[in-house]
Amino acid sequence: MTAPPWLELLDDTVRACGEFDRPDLGQRLRERGAALLDPGRRVVVFGCAGQGKSQLVNALLGASVCAVGDDVTTAVPAVLRHAETPTAALLGAAERGGAVETATARANQDPEVSGAEIGLPRALLSSGMVLVDAPPIGDPRRTGLAMAALADADCALMVTDATAALSPLELELLGQVASVCPAVAVVLTKIDIVARWRHVAEVDRTRLAAAGIAAPVLPVSSVLRLAAARANDKALNAESGFTALVGCLREAVLADPVAAAGRTAAAACALVVEELMGPVKERAAALPKPVSQDALRGATARVEQVRRDAARMQTRLADDVADLTSDVDYDLRDRTRRVLREVDDYFEEADPLTAWPEFSDWMGTTLTSVAEANAEWLLRRFEWIAGRLSAAVDDLPSLLDAAGVDELRAPNVEPFTSVQKMFVGLRGSYSGLLMSGLATTLAGLPLINPISIGAGVAFGARSVFEERGARLRRRQAVAKTTAQRHVDDFFLAYGKQTRDTVRLIHRALRDRVDEAAGRVGADATASALRIKRAVDAATARRTELIAGVRRDLTRLGTLRGRAESARGALPARKGLTA
Repeated sequence: MTAPPWLELLDDTVRACGEFDRPDLGQRLRERGAALLDPGRRVVVFGCAGQGKSQLVNALLGASVCAVGDDVTTAVPAVLRHAETPTAALLGAAERGGAVETATARANQDPEVSGAEIGLPRALLSSGMVLVDAPPIGDPRRTGLAMAALADADCALMVTDATAALSPLELELLGQVASVCPAVAVVLTKIDIVARWRHVAEVDRTRLAAAGIAAPVLPVSSVLRLAAARANDKALNAESGFTALVGCLREAVLADPVAAAGRTAAAACALVVEELMGPVKERAAALPKPVSQDALRGATARVEQVRRDAARMQTRLADDVADLTSDVDYDLRDRTRRVLREVDDYFEEADPLTAWPEFSDWMGTTLTSVAEANAEWLLRRFEWIAGRLSAAVDDLPSLLDAAGVDELRAPNVEPFTSVQKMFVGLRGSYSGLLMSGLATTLAGLPLINPISIGAGVAFGARSVFEERGARLRRRQAVAKTTAQRHVDDFFLAYGKQTRDTVRLIHRALRDRVDEAAGRVGADATASALRIKRAVDAATARRTELIAGVRRDLTRLGTLRGRAESARGALPARKGLTA
């Protein structure tokens, strides 16, 4: 025997229930599928109390098998099937047999009975239809039984009388039933006693359309139907409205039982899929928001800022060191020039021949002071620069001095000895004696006379005096030259030491700046990497969750589409639609 086509859809939906951890729904579908394999198609008649649903079942079958009356309420479902001979059974009762006509009455009165099974030889039932008279809706004790019966319905007929239009409660109930049952219809009863039943039917159709419920409204009169059956009156039967009702039932349920079972299975699968999609939609609604990139952008900007700050600090350090070098050179040059001016002033008066030892001591002390003052000022400037950069150097070089400069060498000064003075005096006196002697000879005096002798003495003394002064100036000039050379040597040697010290401290500060910038940069980079990893992990997790939700929604959407497609393929020429 070939498996019905709807069985594949039902099996796929059952597997989906297992994958989505809803074995209860899968079991419910299996039970529904097992029921659908039964060739009989269940038509459940339901509604509120007093609407005439039991009388409607009697009229459809042309037999008084369901208890009716103003004081009679259907307490348990009554299931009516085809049978060659009338039979009745009360489910749960000690005595299962009895008259068919009183079966439902006895079932309504016995609290131990859970339902009535009745078999009748009727053509409508022989085609495979199973009629179910459900307990009334609205009674808390009976509503559960009615809803249980509707859960297994292939077609549902909601019974409401023509005395009033559909109430909001009935519309809500009909909407719930339409979501689980593939074919529903509204049967408007008691049109034989309500003159304006056509207006009520039109109002019902309008309200159904407004509520989005595709269910036809079929006006009928059970009284006329039973009367027509007794009199075999076809015209009265047509006037009762049951011809249209039976035609709709045959087309929706009996014309193609396999298709009807498929529509029922599709409706059940669609309902289960909707339940499965609920948690998936909740997961979709609870998905984390897109990860903000602000923190990552801030961390990246921090890394770039650290790099710019490091480059800016190195530039500032280089500028400060260049300024310092220029200032230190100028300071050293200025101090040495002042020393040279003091040397010039000193040797304007002093004789290097006698004052050189004292001058040498003074020169050494003065140049040492110059070196110490310049070095102290240099180191203090570097401390100020380091403070600006927050990169102090712990071990600054010791104070510089002039130890690297050669000692001041004594100038080669020629002393003016007595012998030299005598020869200079004799040379000068000879000239004076000769000139004076020649002049006095004109007066008749001899060449050597008192006047020429006095002149020779005077000229000799002057020559000695002038020679002594000239020799002093020469010694002073030599001393000045010697001192200037010594100061120049000091400037060169000490300037070299100063520049070397500047380079050493500059390198130390540069390394400290690099080290500090490296630490800050490493911290900023590590922070940026941690934030990036966190952002990437959160983004990947969100992407994974989204992919999972989309995958689940796509699969369930495909199942729902298949179910809706199978459920929507209904013959609706006369109004019973899914």
